[in-house]
Amino acid sequence: MGLKKFKPVTPSLRWTEISDFSEITKDHPEKKLLAPLRKTGGRNNYGRLTSYNIGGGHKRMYRIIDFRRDRLDVAAKVLAIEYDPNRSSRIALLEYPDSQRSYIVAPLGLGVGDEITSTKGSNAEIKTGNCMPLRYIPLGTFIHNIELKEGEGAQMVRSAGNSAQIMAKEGDFAHIRLPSAEVRLVKLDCRAVIGQVGNIDHEAMSIGKAGRNRWLGIRPGVRGSAMNPIDHPHGGGEGKAGQGNPHPVSPWGMPTKGYKTRKKKKFSERFIIKHRR
Repeated sequence: MGLKKFKPVTPSLRWTEISDFSEITKDHPEKKLLAPLRKTGGRNNYGRLTSYNIGGGHKRMYRIIDFRRDRLDVAAKVLAIEYDPNRSSRIALLEYPDSQRSYIVAPLGLGVGDEITSTKGSNAEIKTGNCMPLRYIPLGTFIHNIELKEGEGAQMVRSAGNSAQIMAKEGDFAHIRLPSAEVRLVKLDCRAVIGQVGNIDHEAMSIGKAGRNRWLGIRPGVRGSAMNPIDHPHGGGEGKAGQGNPHPVSPWGMPTKGYKTRKKKKFSERFIIKHRR
């Protein structure tokens, strides 16, 4: 696991830093765990553009990930670590004793041949890849793939290199410090996976050229000041300077660059002990 640099034989290779894929052990995905993934081009069901800078990209198949880990108290063996084009982390292919297979998000340090389990009790070892309720995980342990509601499956801390930490336990809740530095209450009966999500070098990657973004389905973004007045509040004016705007706004007039847009809902707000940065 690491980054690969290139000799600058072309202008784009001078800055390219991509994964060396050294942890990948299998080239082709498990066919039974694939599902079609259709592209939207940023359009909604009316065909209208609702999300900018989306379109094109390489064709993909979705890998069905087991976020529930509902095969309880059965040891599963890691068969392979695979690349998933739909997420920043790697995925691990598990096989259970009855030959059933499933994918999970691969934690850092999990290797081929390792055995991991999922449980709702305390009869699982505190080991990377094991899934168990927060109630039985010691304080200070790093975790990922955290449930928000019991049995609904992992919803938080799933991207490459991320981990949360159990800070305290009080009553029916655990205090979880998230990667954003937010401290949030999560019920002790919700489950999480021990360890940190793998592929920690993902944030240090350098795309190197615009074409690689097109492969990912990301189209070019256009500055608002380069548009016409009808298209953006910053548009219009004479020359490069444009008409200017004392307060930078989105195409719909919402202030940006630091403006708080998070809605304070009474239900979710009561679970936040310390807000994110």
